[in-house]
Amino acid sequence: MTDFSQLKGRRVLVTGSTGFKGSWLCAWLTDLGAEVTGLALPPKEDAPLYGQLRLADRIDQHFVDIRDYAAVAGLLERAAPEVIIHLAAQALVRRSYAEPMETFHTNVTGGINLLEAVRLTPSVRCLVFITSDKCYRNKEWEHGYHEDDVLGGPDPYSASKGAVELVFSGYQDSFFRARDGLIAATARAGNVIGGGDMAMDRIVPDCIRALRAGKPVVVRNPTATRPWQHVLEPLSGYLTLAVRQLADDDTAAGAWNFGPDPENVRPVQELAETAVGAWGAGEVRVQRDPDAPHEATLLMLDSTKAKQGLGWRPRWDFTSGITRTVDWYRAVDGGADPVDVTRRQIAEYDAA
Repeated sequence: MTDFSQLKGRRVLVTGSTGFKGSWLCAWLTDLGAEVTGLALPPKEDAPLYGQLRLADRIDQHFVDIRDYAAVAGLLERAAPEVIIHLAAQALVRRSYAEPMETFHTNVTGGINLLEAVRLTPSVRCLVFITSDKCYRNKEWEHGYHEDDVLGGPDPYSASKGAVELVFSGYQDSFFRARDGLIAATARAGNVIGGGDMAMDRIVPDCIRALRAGKPVVVRNPTATRPWQHVLEPLSGYLTLAVRQLADDDTAAGAWNFGPDPENVRPVQELAETAVGAWGAGEVRVQRDPDAPHEATLLMLDSTKAKQGLGWRPRWDFTSGITRTVDWYRAVDGGADPVDVTRRQIAEYDAA
Protein backbone atom coordinates (compact mmCIF):
# COMPACT_ATOMS: atom_id res chain seq x y z
CA MET A 1 0.00 0.00 0.00
CA THR A 2 1.32 3.43 -0.94
CA ASP A 3 2.76 5.61 1.82
CA PHE A 4 1.08 8.99 1.32
CA SER A 5 3.18 10.55 4.10
CA GLN A 6 5.78 11.17 1.39
CA LEU A 7 3.64 14.15 0.39
CA LYS A 8 4.43 15.92 3.67
CA GLY A 9 6.06 19.27 3.00
CA ARG A 10 5.49 19.01 -0.77
CA ARG A 11 4.10 21.99 -2.66
CA VAL A 12 0.86 20.73 -4.18
CA LEU A 13 -1.45 22.73 -6.45
CA VAL A 14 -5.06 21.52 -6.66
CA THR A 15 -7.27 23.00 -9.37
CA GLY A 16 -10.98 22.85 -8.65
CA SER A 17 -10.16 23.12 -4.95
CA THR A 18 -13.56 24.60 -4.02
CA GLY A 19 -15.56 21.75 -5.57
CA PHE A 20 -16.70 18.50 -4.00
CA LYS A 21 -13.76 16.26 -4.97
CA GLY A 22 -11.31 19.14 -4.64
CA SER A 23 -12.43 19.90 -1.08
CA TRP A 24 -12.04 16.28 0.02
CA LEU A 25 -8.61 16.15 -1.64
CA CYS A 26 -7.40 19.40 -0.06
CA ALA A 27 -8.56 18.23 3.37
CA TRP A 28 -6.65 14.96 2.95
CA LEU A 29 -3.51 16.70 1.67
CA THR A 30 -3.42 19.26 4.48
CA ASP A 31 -3.74 16.49 7.07
CA LEU A 32 -0.82 14.74 5.35
CA GLY A 33 1.24 17.90 5.85
CA ALA A 34 1.39 19.04 2.22
CA GLU A 35 1.63 22.75 1.41
CA VAL A 36 -1.55 23.14 -0.63
CA THR A 37 -2.34 25.91 -3.08
CA GLY A 38 -5.86 26.03 -4.45
CA LEU A 39 -6.90 27.32 -7.88
CA ALA A 40 -10.64 27.59 -8.44
CA LEU A 41 -13.66 29.83 -8.79
CA PRO A 42 -15.36 30.90 -5.55
CA PRO A 43 -17.59 28.11 -4.24
CA LYS A 44 -21.17 28.16 -5.48
CA GLU A 45 -24.26 27.78 -3.30
CA ASP A 46 -24.50 24.09 -4.19
CA ALA A 47 -20.84 23.50 -3.20
CA PRO A 48 -20.80 24.12 0.58
CA LEU A 49 -18.08 21.61 1.46
CA TYR A 50 -15.18 24.05 0.97
CA GLY A 51 -16.66 26.24 3.69
CA GLN A 52 -17.71 23.35 5.92
CA LEU A 53 -14.11 22.05 5.94
CA ARG A 54 -12.78 25.56 6.70
CA LEU A 55 -10.32 25.27 3.83
CA ALA A 56 -9.93 29.05 3.53
CA ASP A 57 -7.86 28.78 6.74
CA ARG A 58 -6.04 25.59 5.78
CA ILE A 59 -4.80 26.14 2.22
CA ASP A 60 -3.46 29.03 0.14
CA GLN A 61 -6.57 29.59 -1.97
CA HIS A 62 -6.58 31.71 -5.14
CA PHE A 63 -9.85 32.45 -6.91
CA VAL A 64 -8.77 32.04 -10.52
CA ASP A 65 -10.79 31.10 -13.61
CA ILE A 66 -9.09 28.14 -15.31
CA ARG A 67 -10.11 29.74 -18.64
CA ASP A 68 -7.83 32.74 -17.93
CA TYR A 69 -4.42 31.63 -19.17
CA ALA A 70 -2.48 34.63 -17.83
CA ALA A 71 -3.91 34.12 -14.34
CA VAL A 72 -3.25 30.38 -14.40
CA ALA A 73 0.32 30.78 -15.63
CA GLY A 74 0.98 33.58 -13.16
CA LEU A 75 -0.17 31.48 -10.20
CA LEU A 76 2.00 28.53 -11.25
CA GLU A 77 5.00 30.82 -11.54
CA ARG A 78 4.42 32.28 -8.06
CA ALA A 79 3.48 29.04 -6.27
CA ALA A 80 6.18 26.91 -7.98
CA PRO A 81 4.32 23.64 -7.28
CA GLU A 82 6.05 20.29 -7.37
CA VAL A 83 2.77 18.38 -7.74
CA ILE A 84 -0.36 19.41 -9.64
CA ILE A 85 -3.66 17.56 -9.41
CA HIS A 86 -6.08 19.00 -11.95
CA LEU A 87 -9.77 18.68 -11.04
CA ALA A 88 -11.24 21.98 -12.29
CA ALA A 89 -14.14 21.23 -14.62
CA GLN A 90 -17.77 21.70 -15.55
CA ALA A 91 -18.66 18.23 -14.33
CA LEU A 92 -22.38 17.73 -15.00
CA VAL A 93 -23.73 15.98 -18.10
CA ARG A 94 -27.19 17.57 -18.00
CA ARG A 95 -25.76 21.03 -17.46
CA SER A 96 -23.52 20.54 -20.51
CA TYR A 97 -26.63 20.39 -22.72
CA ALA A 98 -27.80 23.75 -21.36
CA GLU A 99 -24.34 25.34 -21.41
CA PRO A 100 -22.26 23.61 -24.11
CA MET A 101 -19.91 26.53 -24.78
CA GLU A 102 -19.08 26.97 -21.10
CA THR A 103 -18.50 23.23 -20.81
CA PHE A 104 -16.06 23.14 -23.73
CA HIS A 105 -14.33 26.36 -22.65
CA THR A 106 -13.86 25.14 -19.09
CA ASN A 107 -12.92 21.54 -19.80
CA VAL A 108 -10.94 21.90 -23.02
CA THR A 109 -9.62 25.49 -23.07
CA GLY A 110 -9.05 25.35 -19.31
CA GLY A 111 -7.15 22.09 -19.71
CA ILE A 112 -5.00 23.59 -22.46
CA ASN A 113 -4.24 26.60 -20.28
CA LEU A 114 -3.02 24.37 -17.47
CA LEU A 115 -0.95 22.13 -19.76
CA GLU A 116 0.75 25.13 -21.35
CA ALA A 117 1.47 26.65 -17.95
CA VAL A 118 2.96 23.32 -16.80
CA ARG A 119 5.15 23.27 -19.92
CA LEU A 120 6.60 26.64 -18.88
CA THR A 121 6.93 25.96 -15.12
CA PRO A 122 10.15 24.09 -14.32
CA SER A 123 9.22 23.34 -10.70
CA VAL A 124 6.48 20.87 -11.70
CA ARG A 125 7.59 17.26 -11.24
CA CYS A 126 4.22 15.53 -11.16
CA LEU A 127 0.99 16.15 -13.05
CA VAL A 128 -2.15 14.13 -12.37
CA PHE A 129 -4.70 15.38 -14.90
CA ILE A 130 -8.24 14.22 -14.07
CA THR A 131 -10.77 13.66 -16.84
CA SER A 132 -13.70 11.22 -16.50
CA ASP A 133 -14.97 7.72 -17.18
CA LYS A 134 -17.20 9.43 -19.75
CA CYS A 135 -14.18 10.27 -21.91
CA TYR A 136 -14.69 6.87 -23.58
CA ARG A 137 -17.01 6.47 -26.56
CA ASN A 138 -19.77 4.57 -24.80
CA LYS A 139 -20.90 1.49 -26.73
CA GLU A 140 -23.07 0.16 -23.87
CA TRP A 141 -20.68 -2.77 -23.39
CA GLU A 142 -21.22 -5.17 -20.50
CA HIS A 143 -17.53 -5.03 -19.66
CA GLY A 144 -15.30 -2.23 -18.44
CA TYR A 145 -13.47 0.21 -20.68
CA HIS A 146 -9.68 -0.05 -20.86
CA GLU A 147 -7.28 2.87 -21.04
CA ASP A 148 -6.62 2.32 -24.76
CA ASP A 149 -10.29 2.20 -25.84
CA VAL A 150 -11.72 4.80 -28.23
CA LEU A 151 -12.39 8.25 -26.77
CA GLY A 152 -15.37 10.51 -27.39
CA GLY A 153 -18.98 11.01 -26.36
CA PRO A 154 -22.45 12.02 -27.58
CA ASP A 155 -23.02 14.89 -25.12
CA PRO A 156 -20.96 18.08 -24.68
CA TYR A 157 -19.55 16.96 -21.31
CA SER A 158 -18.35 13.56 -22.53
CA ALA A 159 -17.03 15.02 -25.77
CA SER A 160 -15.10 17.69 -23.85
CA LYS A 161 -13.43 15.05 -21.70
CA GLY A 162 -12.48 12.94 -24.71
CA ALA A 163 -11.16 16.06 -26.46
CA VAL A 164 -8.97 17.19 -23.58
CA GLU A 165 -7.53 13.66 -23.32
CA LEU A 166 -6.34 14.09 -26.92
CA VAL A 167 -4.88 17.49 -26.09
CA PHE A 168 -3.06 15.95 -23.12
CA SER A 169 -1.63 13.28 -25.42
CA GLY A 170 -0.26 15.99 -27.71
CA TYR A 171 1.50 17.75 -24.83
CA GLN A 172 2.69 14.44 -23.40
CA ASP A 173 4.29 13.26 -26.64
CA SER A 174 5.57 16.66 -27.77
CA PHE A 175 6.89 18.07 -24.50
CA PHE A 176 6.45 16.14 -21.25
CA ARG A 177 8.07 12.80 -22.12
CA ALA A 178 11.26 14.53 -23.18
CA ARG A 179 11.49 16.71 -20.06
CA ASP A 180 13.72 15.42 -17.30
CA GLY A 181 12.08 15.43 -13.89
CA LEU A 182 8.46 15.61 -15.06
CA ILE A 183 6.04 12.68 -15.14
CA ALA A 184 2.45 13.27 -16.24
CA ALA A 185 -0.67 11.09 -16.23
CA THR A 186 -4.38 11.30 -16.85
CA ALA A 187 -6.85 9.64 -14.50
CA ARG A 188 -10.40 8.49 -15.20
CA ALA A 189 -12.70 7.77 -12.29
CA GLY A 190 -16.23 6.50 -11.89
CA ASN A 191 -19.28 8.27 -10.44
CA VAL A 192 -18.12 9.55 -7.08
CA ILE A 193 -20.29 9.86 -4.00
CA GLY A 194 -19.51 11.14 -0.54
CA GLY A 195 -20.51 13.53 2.20
CA GLY A 196 -20.83 17.22 1.43
CA ASP A 197 -21.85 16.98 -2.23
CA MET A 198 -24.92 19.15 -2.88
CA ALA A 199 -24.64 19.67 -6.66
CA MET A 200 -27.84 19.74 -8.69
CA ASP A 201 -28.73 16.79 -10.93
CA ARG A 202 -26.64 14.29 -8.97
CA ILE A 203 -28.43 11.34 -7.46
CA VAL A 204 -26.96 11.37 -3.94
CA PRO A 205 -27.49 15.12 -3.33
CA ASP A 206 -31.00 14.69 -4.78
CA CYS A 207 -31.57 11.86 -2.28
CA ILE A 208 -30.32 13.92 0.65
CA ARG A 209 -32.43 16.97 -0.25
CA ALA A 210 -35.54 14.80 -0.51
CA LEU A 211 -34.85 12.86 2.69
CA ARG A 212 -34.16 16.02 4.68
CA ALA A 213 -37.47 17.45 3.46
CA GLY A 214 -39.40 14.23 4.13
CA LYS A 215 -40.24 13.85 0.43
CA PRO A 216 -39.93 10.82 -1.87
CA VAL A 217 -36.64 10.37 -3.73
CA VAL A 218 -37.52 10.77 -7.41
CA VAL A 219 -35.48 8.65 -9.85
CA ARG A 220 -35.73 9.53 -13.55
CA ASN A 221 -33.52 6.78 -15.05
CA PRO A 222 -33.80 3.83 -12.65
CA THR A 223 -32.09 1.11 -14.71
CA ALA A 224 -29.02 3.13 -15.73
CA THR A 225 -25.91 1.57 -14.20
CA ARG A 226 -22.90 3.55 -13.06
CA PRO A 227 -19.49 2.75 -11.55
CA TRP A 228 -20.37 4.16 -8.12
CA GLN A 229 -17.46 4.72 -5.74
CA HIS A 230 -16.83 6.72 -2.61
CA VAL A 231 -14.83 9.85 -3.32
CA LEU A 232 -11.86 8.55 -1.33
CA GLU A 233 -11.38 5.70 -3.82
CA PRO A 234 -10.28 7.77 -6.83
CA LEU A 235 -8.54 10.32 -4.61
CA SER A 236 -6.36 7.53 -3.25
CA GLY A 237 -5.54 6.65 -6.86
CA TYR A 238 -4.53 10.22 -7.67
CA LEU A 239 -2.32 10.39 -4.58
CA THR A 240 -0.77 7.04 -5.46
CA LEU A 241 0.15 8.38 -8.90
CA ALA A 242 1.64 11.52 -7.35
CA VAL A 243 3.80 9.55 -4.91
CA ARG A 244 5.05 7.22 -7.66
CA GLN A 245 5.82 10.19 -9.88
CA LEU A 246 7.75 11.91 -7.07
CA ALA A 247 9.84 8.73 -6.85
CA ASP A 248 10.75 9.22 -10.55
CA ASP A 249 8.79 6.13 -11.56
CA ASP A 250 8.25 6.54 -15.31
CA THR A 251 5.66 3.77 -15.31
CA ALA A 252 3.30 6.20 -13.51
CA ALA A 253 2.87 8.17 -16.75
CA GLY A 254 0.01 7.73 -19.22
CA ALA A 255 -3.68 6.98 -18.67
CA TRP A 256 -5.18 5.23 -15.63
CA ASN A 257 -8.66 4.04 -14.65
CA PHE A 258 -9.74 4.12 -11.00
CA GLY A 259 -13.14 2.46 -10.84
CA PRO A 260 -15.02 0.05 -8.57
CA ASP A 261 -14.97 -3.71 -8.94
CA PRO A 262 -17.60 -4.97 -11.44
CA GLU A 263 -19.96 -6.29 -8.75
CA ASN A 264 -20.30 -2.74 -7.42
CA VAL A 265 -21.59 -1.31 -10.70
CA ARG A 266 -25.28 -0.99 -9.85
CA PRO A 267 -28.48 0.67 -11.16
CA VAL A 268 -29.50 4.15 -10.05
CA GLN A 269 -32.64 2.84 -8.36
CA GLU A 270 -30.61 0.46 -6.20
CA LEU A 271 -28.35 3.31 -5.11
CA ALA A 272 -31.36 5.42 -4.13
CA GLU A 273 -32.98 2.54 -2.23
CA THR A 274 -29.73 1.79 -0.40
CA ALA A 275 -29.40 5.46 0.57
CA VAL A 276 -32.98 5.47 1.90
CA GLY A 277 -32.22 2.33 3.90
CA ALA A 278 -29.09 3.91 5.39
CA TRP A 279 -31.07 7.06 6.25
CA GLY A 280 -33.69 4.94 8.03
CA ALA A 281 -36.78 6.48 6.43
CA GLY A 282 -38.19 7.61 3.10
CA GLU A 283 -39.24 6.09 -0.20
CA VAL A 284 -38.08 5.94 -3.81
CA ARG A 285 -40.43 6.92 -6.61
CA VAL A 286 -39.67 6.28 -10.28
CA GLN A 287 -40.67 9.18 -12.50
CA ARG A 288 -39.27 8.80 -15.99
CA ASP A 289 -38.69 11.92 -18.07
CA PRO A 290 -39.32 11.18 -21.77
CA ASP A 291 -37.87 14.56 -22.74
CA ALA A 292 -34.64 14.14 -20.77
CA PRO A 293 -31.41 14.57 -22.76
CA HIS A 294 -29.38 11.48 -23.60
CA GLU A 295 -27.30 9.93 -20.85
CA ALA A 296 -25.42 6.63 -20.95
CA THR A 297 -27.35 3.57 -19.72
CA LEU A 298 -24.50 1.14 -19.06
CA LEU A 299 -21.02 2.28 -18.07
CA MET A 300 -18.10 0.75 -16.17
CA LEU A 301 -14.32 0.94 -16.03
CA ASP A 302 -11.67 -1.78 -16.03
CA SER A 303 -9.05 -0.87 -13.40
CA THR A 304 -6.76 -3.86 -13.93
CA LYS A 305 -3.88 -1.62 -14.97
CA ALA A 306 -4.03 0.39 -11.72
CA LYS A 307 -4.31 -2.76 -9.63
CA GLN A 308 -1.34 -4.44 -11.28
CA GLY A 309 0.83 -1.41 -12.01
CA LEU A 310 0.22 0.72 -8.91
CA GLY A 311 -0.97 -1.76 -6.30
CA TRP A 312 -4.16 0.31 -6.00
CA ARG A 313 -7.43 -1.35 -5.13
CA PRO A 314 -10.97 -0.30 -4.17
CA ARG A 315 -11.44 -0.64 -0.41
CA TRP A 316 -15.15 0.09 0.15
CA ASP A 317 -17.88 -1.82 -1.66
CA PHE A 318 -21.15 -0.37 -2.95
CA THR A 319 -23.04 -0.59 0.33
CA SER A 320 -20.12 0.62 2.45
CA GLY A 321 -19.62 3.67 0.25
CA ILE A 322 -23.29 4.67 0.38
CA THR A 323 -23.58 4.00 4.10
CA ARG A 324 -20.58 6.17 4.90
CA THR A 325 -21.89 8.88 2.60
CA VAL A 326 -25.25 8.97 4.36
CA ASP A 327 -23.52 8.74 7.75
CA TRP A 328 -21.56 11.91 6.89
CA TYR A 329 -24.73 13.91 6.25
CA ARG A 330 -26.51 12.49 9.30
CA ALA A 331 -23.55 13.28 11.56
CA VAL A 332 -23.20 16.85 10.28
CA ASP A 333 -26.97 17.41 10.44
CA GLY A 334 -26.75 16.26 14.06
CA GLY A 335 -24.19 18.93 14.92
CA ALA A 336 -20.88 17.11 14.38
CA ASP A 337 -17.95 19.13 13.02
CA PRO A 338 -17.60 18.37 9.28
CA VAL A 339 -13.80 18.53 9.63
CA ASP A 340 -13.87 15.84 12.31
CA VAL A 341 -16.31 13.63 10.37
CA THR A 342 -14.18 13.90 7.24
CA ARG A 343 -10.98 13.09 9.12
CA ARG A 344 -12.62 10.08 10.73
CA GLN A 345 -13.74 8.71 7.39
CA ILE A 346 -10.30 9.23 5.85
CA ALA A 347 -8.79 7.34 8.80
CA GLU A 348 -11.33 4.52 8.33
CA TYR A 349 -10.48 4.35 4.64
CA ASP A 350 -6.74 4.26 5.35
CA ALA A 351 -7.28 1.37 7.75
CA ALA A 352 -9.42 -0.66 5.32
